[in-house]
Parts: sequence; structure tokens; C-alpha cells
Amino acid sequence: VQLQASGGGLVQAGGSLTLSCAASGRTLNNYHVGWFRQAPGKEREFVAATNWNGDTTNYAGSVEGRFTISRDSAKNMAYLQMDTLKPEDTAVYFCAAADVRTNFLALPIIASAYKLWGQGTQVTVSS
Repeated sequence: VQLQASGGGLVQAGGSLTLSCAASGRTLNNYHVGWFRQAPGKEREFVAATNWNGDTTNYAGSVEGRFTISRDSAKNMAYLQMDTLKPEDTAVYFCAAADVRTNFLALPIIASAYKLWGQGTQVTVSS
């Protein structure tokens, strides 16, 4: 599976953006999907994840209530709807996939569990 993230851009604080993660080469149905972000000078951090069939989600405390992760199996895509954006949300956002077969006990929130990564899309929130 190859992943490609898109949809980033420049937005004012309080605004919204929707990131997309397109998968090619294989179905995403056998993978959990996660979004991570990395701000300049900081480590990559977990943002949100959804399990293989979309009925379980997990969010970082800093985005819970503002971001929504979803997936569309028919389109082989995942999304991150980001509302009420804050300047501290500025980062490069990555989508990633974790194989269900090696992560069947729980929905992973650590980056090392995700073996497939997209190239990242820049999100900049101005104050």
C-alpha cells in the first residue's frame, strides 16, 4: 500500500481544513489508519487513529472535540476533518497505516506501530 496525504494549506485560527489520505496498490481494509503531525523542532506526535472498519477511533487530547477521523472503504481513502484550528496545530501532517494482523489487540497510537507512511502535507494556522 502506498499512501498520499493532501489537503493542507494556510488557514486562519478558528478555520477548518480537511486532509485526505489516498491509498493505492492495495486495499486499506486490512489496516488501521492514523494521522500524526510534526512541528518544526518537535518530535512526531499522534493526532488520531481509526481501526480497520472505522468503528473505533482515538484522538490526542489536544485535538479531541475539534478533529474527526474517518475512512471510506469504497474509495480506499481516509480523512481528517480539522475544525477550530489553532496556531499550535501548525505542523506537517502524515497519514500512516498499521497492519491489522500485527495490531489486532488494540488500535495503536504510537508511530512505530505504523509501517506505511505518506509523504506529509503542511498545515499552517495563522493567528
